[in-house]
Amino acid sequence: MSSSGTDAKAAAAFPDGTKDYVPLRGNAAAKAEALKSKVHIADTPITWGNWHQHVNWLNTTFIVIVPIIGFISSYWVPLRLYTALWAIFYYFHTGLGITAGYHRLWSHSCYKATTPLKIYLAAVGAGAVEGSIRWWSYGHRVHHRYTDTDKDPYSVRKGLLYSHMGWMVMKQNPKRQGRTDITDLNEDPVVVWQHRNFLKCVIAMALVFPTVVAGLGWGDWIGGFVYAGILRICFVQQATFCVNSLAHWLGDQPFDDRNSPRDHVITAFVTLGEGYHNFHHEFPSDYRNAIQWYQYDPTKWSIWVWKQLGLAYDLKQFRQNEIEKGRVQQLQKKLDQKRATLDWGIPLDQLPVIHWDNFVADSKNGKALVAIAGVIHDIGDFIKDHPGGKALIKSSIGKDATAIFNGGVYNHSNAAHNLLSTMRVGVLRGGGEVEVWKRAQFENKDVTYMNDSAGQRIVRAGSQATKVVQPAASADAA
Repeated sequence: MSSSGTDAKAAAAFPDGTKDYVPLRGNAAAKAEALKSKVHIADTPITWGNWHQHVNWLNTTFIVIVPIIGFISSYWVPLRLYTALWAIFYYFHTGLGITAGYHRLWSHSCYKATTPLKIYLAAVGAGAVEGSIRWWSYGHRVHHRYTDTDKDPYSVRKGLLYSHMGWMVMKQNPKRQGRTDITDLNEDPVVVWQHRNFLKCVIAMALVFPTVVAGLGWGDWIGGFVYAGILRICFVQQATFCVNSLAHWLGDQPFDDRNSPRDHVITAFVTLGEGYHNFHHEFPSDYRNAIQWYQYDPTKWSIWVWKQLGLAYDLKQFRQNEIEKGRVQQLQKKLDQKRATLDWGIPLDQLPVIHWDNFVADSKNGKALVAIAGVIHDIGDFIKDHPGGKALIKSSIGKDATAIFNGGVYNHSNAAHNLLSTMRVGVLRGGGEVEVWKRAQFENKDVTYMNDSAGQRIVRAGSQATKVVQPAASADAA
């Protein structure tokens, strides 16, 4: 059988275009070579001999080489005022094409748009030269689904520079990237048309349109091409890249800290409001990134204005109750982490049980022990620092000082109870240990409001074991 016949059979067997066909029979060396050829270049080490094979030259041309040419050209091309204003104006619109269009409309379906608004966003989005809506949204949905994992196409865990633009400059093995559903995008005629005609859209909206406006408007054809075209593209791209890098590295995490997204006003200014990224990853279907009126989010404001004009509708917002839940839970988690660093004393159920006679004997033999609410405390190191005086505190050694400590002499502060808990040395047998054990068992039960997220007991103000409620005043006996 001829080789052409074999190739034809292989093609028939793999109509999807698979090229790594390995025959079941034949030369072993050929099989080994075929298997070797299946290794993606991204899975091989970078060497001086193959580094150029690791580079994605198409992406590198658009996001590195062309901008460099633009910056070099600007040395000879003067920047005119009208051209600068036009470049800034068009920068804002192409940026909105990404943030309000590619991101919030198509990637997350945060709102619905009429066909005219979709066409506008698809057009100016193409002017940002960041891929088609379909390609961009697919990668972003994968990013949300597999945030910070190996399946995340631009995981910041692989490095800040990698997440910023390294994932585009260097070739990536597509088999290692996660998968997600984009059925809705495939059914959107605007998305499909832009994807099929993306190169034409880029040439028209990224270069021709801004050049023509500057040329016909005030005669600055070359300036329009360099500043409103090439350099504007560069700045829009770098701003968008900051969402993948800076927004996962700089700022606070008020809603969840299990993954890298963060909120920061600087990132928000750079990215037209996309910098409140911790909120966005927790509530991705919300059309807002900034939920406070004073926070900078021009993308949110634009979508709201479009709604008033009848161009956008069905703006989605997470219920405020759920947002506050997340905020409170994260605050509690931070409190738990702080609590874990503090000394709360030996847990009650880990203390030895001491008989009253032994307690008294140890006190007479030089130990400064006092019993308060059935718990024995060693106050020897604290006597000299006691604000009430040495004589007063020494008078309680070897005695049950519960009443004295809880209002008999002085109703001690919450801080005093906390400090006292660090001096625990035992539980008194015959002096209330049963009640103490009950409290200890209750503290150790799996009750969410008594244990923090690390499983440790929570002692709130006024709930210390030594805190005893004073009895209500009653009439004197006759």
